[in-house]
Amino acid sequence: MATTSPLANGAAQQPQAGVILDALIIGAGFAGMYQLHCLRDRLGLAAQVLEAAAGVGGTWYWNRYPGARCDSESHAYRFSFSEELARAWQWSERYPGQPEVLRYLNFVADRLDLKRDIRFNTRVESACWDEAAKLWQVSTASGERHRARFLITAVGCLSSANIPDIPGLESFEGRWVHTGQWPHEGVDFRGLRVGQVGTGSTGIQCAPVIAETAAHLTVFQRTANYSVPARNAPLTDEFKRYARDNVAEISRTMRATRNGHPFFDADRSALATPPEERQALYDAAWAKGGLQFRATFGDIISNLEANKTAADFIRAKIRGIVRDPVTAAKLADIDHPYAAKRPPIDSGYFETFNRDNVALVDLRAEPIERITPRGIRTSRKEYALDAIVFATGFDGLTGSLLAMDIRGRGDTPLGDVWRDGPRNYLGLQVTGFPNLFMITGPGSPSVLCNMPVPIEQHVEWITGCIARMRDTGMRQVEARAEAMDAWVAKVNAAAAATLLPMAAHSWYMGANIPGKPRVFLPYAGGMARYREICDQVAANHYEGFTLSD
Repeated sequence: MATTSPLANGAAQQPQAGVILDALIIGAGFAGMYQLHCLRDRLGLAAQVLEAAAGVGGTWYWNRYPGARCDSESHAYRFSFSEELARAWQWSERYPGQPEVLRYLNFVADRLDLKRDIRFNTRVESACWDEAAKLWQVSTASGERHRARFLITAVGCLSSANIPDIPGLESFEGRWVHTGQWPHEGVDFRGLRVGQVGTGSTGIQCAPVIAETAAHLTVFQRTANYSVPARNAPLTDEFKRYARDNVAEISRTMRATRNGHPFFDADRSALATPPEERQALYDAAWAKGGLQFRATFGDIISNLEANKTAADFIRAKIRGIVRDPVTAAKLADIDHPYAAKRPPIDSGYFETFNRDNVALVDLRAEPIERITPRGIRTSRKEYALDAIVFATGFDGLTGSLLAMDIRGRGDTPLGDVWRDGPRNYLGLQVTGFPNLFMITGPGSPSVLCNMPVPIEQHVEWITGCIARMRDTGMRQVEARAEAMDAWVAKVNAAAAATLLPMAAHSWYMGANIPGKPRVFLPYAGGMARYREICDQVAANHYEGFTLSD
């Protein structure tokens, strides 16, 4: 596209003064890697990735906490654009751990020769649209400046760590860490009294592992959570053959389902199923484990009475697993419908509270007042600690985008446009920010799905749009204001048709970040429906967008 590109054929070079790239991509996880491959290798464009980390992986580069594990089944947690690539990699477990996922992403990067066009240790600080030149001007923390016709954010949905603002943290004499910024050399908890703050998906994964080596683990729980056993295990040779021989069929299923997983929600109602049969179905799903438990009945996520059957089943399981009735009651005192928050799966989480060296503190009964030099003080007592682990999640979906100073037409900051909550069209573009695309941003299915599926769909749609612009001589694409308004309304309507907004403390609602607008962030209408909408928009000559020269 660009006559001043450093390459005519998409081959790699370091940036040169005066060079204008066709596209700059921010982030080298699943999304950034695939976007680079599509633009560079399929369209032959001059594209480059800027990545803050020292290697590829995105979320999986940073999240190295004990027990870090994917909650999508391994045979579906992969790129599906190439059957050859899918068959060339073999997973070892049903739910791969962080080291294996990172090895997979490095395997893909090496197989596709992506690293030569990725600038590592390069953190983007700002990006500004130059209206006269019709270019994005991008600046990094090290002072580098880049210019590109398109700017594509692949910064991840859960990559901006949420470190809670608790008074006294700076006075703590022990060590504290956040699960999303885990030291690469690891943390040795042997002989230490550890406090873990947070019991979401991350906390549920790391608590059992920390408890194995710590002298004592105190888990500080603000919100009790459901969890279903993962039943993780090494893959059998038979299953490995199945996954290899049925790559295409598995991929088709993933693209056709609501959440991008390799299974469909059951076409039956929890309320219409006789109680004995319903119990047997839940028992079977619990024994199988994993996120497919949520698919046992088709009305769990939309009907509160149907949801209650699942919620009551899991609460009963918690009470049956945890031997101390007081602790069991605290863990089962859950204040939201099942799966209204991200539904965790675990490896021995509730069993962990049967250990002599583990205790649970209910922060609703005794909130944290401050961190002291020697531990955490609640309204009732001070807990002596040598180390604190914050499993407090992320500033989801918008945090990483707003951490960069992105300014559109008229030097307008993205943060100003999103002051009352994120507004965009299809989760892809914001009015006033030409040629800026977001991969799995707010307003898209993103975190409600098996992430590689929406990532691939977004990347392929963006690539198709840029190819259309190249073929027709267009230089700018921008979402129209009326299309953006209509899409925001659809996002709100889709959420309202489910039980998801009922989880008042959910990060889906931005509720974990003080001062963040309380709006439902992802599109809850389903991945398959979202794909249909995007395909229709493209087929209708990019309806809702303005393409201009």
